[in-house]
Amino acid sequence: MSPPRLLIVDDEPANLAIMRQILEPSYALLFARNGTDAIALAKRHHPDLVLLDIQMPDLDGYSVCRALKADVHTEFIPVIFVTALSELGHEERGFAAGGVDYLIKPVTAAILHARVRTHLSLVQAKQLQQSYQDALSMLAHASHYNDSDTGMHIWRMAAYAACLAETAGWSQQRCDMLALAASMHDTGKIGIPDAILRKPGPLDADEWVIMRTHSQIGHEILSQSEAPIFRLAAEIAHCHHERWDGSGYPRGLAGEAIPESARIVAIADVFDALTMKRSYKEAWSVERAMATMREGSGSHFEPRLFDGFAERLPRILAIKADWDRRG
Repeated sequence: MSPPRLLIVDDEPANLAIMRQILEPSYALLFARNGTDAIALAKRHHPDLVLLDIQMPDLDGYSVCRALKADVHTEFIPVIFVTALSELGHEERGFAAGGVDYLIKPVTAAILHARVRTHLSLVQAKQLQQSYQDALSMLAHASHYNDSDTGMHIWRMAAYAACLAETAGWSQQRCDMLALAASMHDTGKIGIPDAILRKPGPLDADEWVIMRTHSQIGHEILSQSEAPIFRLAAEIAHCHHERWDGSGYPRGLAGEAIPESARIVAIADVFDALTMKRSYKEAWSVERAMATMREGSGSHFEPRLFDGFAERLPRILAIKADWDRRG
């Protein structure tokens, strides 16, 4: 594997030499002695990180950083200012320009290595999270590729689920994770025959037996990963058709034996299914859908969560209106 590539920008050759001595054993280095060359090198070579002086003869470091952040090709490259300017106002300007860190010269080798490693690790973590999100998005689309009930359903119901999770006391981070994982709830439909998914009418008893296997199939697919986001998605895929009274499938779980994530998604999924047009029915009114779901509180749905959903209905309807406009 190639070492990370760093762009070091300083108009003093002695400073570049010191940085080379400290960093060259661990990183591939690029050097620029002015701001114009730094911007050109960043666009051409896409370094993993920039170490940037501020006081330079043509463009100062603030201007260089702003230029990098304004360009779609370089905006995500982290910039660490390395400068002799130690006043608080200069540091504030550095962060305002888009820098991720600010080091005062002279820097020690240990500090410089630590800061570079930290920010490269943050970039890698962000890229990994983006990879998870991209994989989830692609799987969500794939699971509905041959389903007649495609469109905005998976994303709209995921937004409903996140809203309800917030009402149930989940942290913002967990709500965000649930919104991603909930989009995977029907991943198992990948294993259901097209004739069943695309049938323009209600399924018969034998077809329902096959359709219900999608919960287990989805769990088997998503549980291949140990990543927290996929573990949550697998849990939801497996259990979102369980019912509070134990009459659901695939395992007949009841009450709090059903993961809370799946209890939340069950409410969001049913509400969206009822209020959207399907191949075999017209969209129900919100009033009719809520009345029907209220009858299922205590049997299909956990009463506490349904009450929370009803309480947040104005917010749910705002989310619905937003996604309806996108469609």
